[in-house]
Amino acid sequence: MSFVIFLLCGVVGGVLGGMGMGGGTLLIPLLNLCGVAQSAAQGVNLLSFLPMSALALTVHAKNGLLKKEGLAFLTVPALLFSALASVAAAYLPEVALSKGFGLFLVTLSVFQFVSAFRMQKTIKKF
Repeated sequence: MSFVIFLLCGVVGGVLGGMGMGGGTLLIPLLNLCGVAQSAAQGVNLLSFLPMSALALTVHAKNGLLKKEGLAFLTVPALLFSALASVAAAYLPEVALSKGFGLFLVTLSVFQFVSAFRMQKTIKKF
């Protein structure tokens, strides 16, 4: 039974990640609910991100949805700080990882709600 649950978590995370929504934002909490430790869930998320992002990048590039201007200025710092944060996360206690990720999700939710309300006000003006 647990295999099916993990498979469903992977499918949901993969679909969202393929659409560019950040499947890990959902995958990590789902894995936590299934009893996976925070550090292991984050590691699984990072590992699953590699093939998923390569495939999504290829599909989006073929469909002409990839802007290449400034790509290096985005990817180089992202790769550098991802590597540094991964090393730091290996030494942080589980509680710090869980609380940090929870704070990230709350902050992300606030930004999403603010953005939605701003967009709604902009649409009503027209």
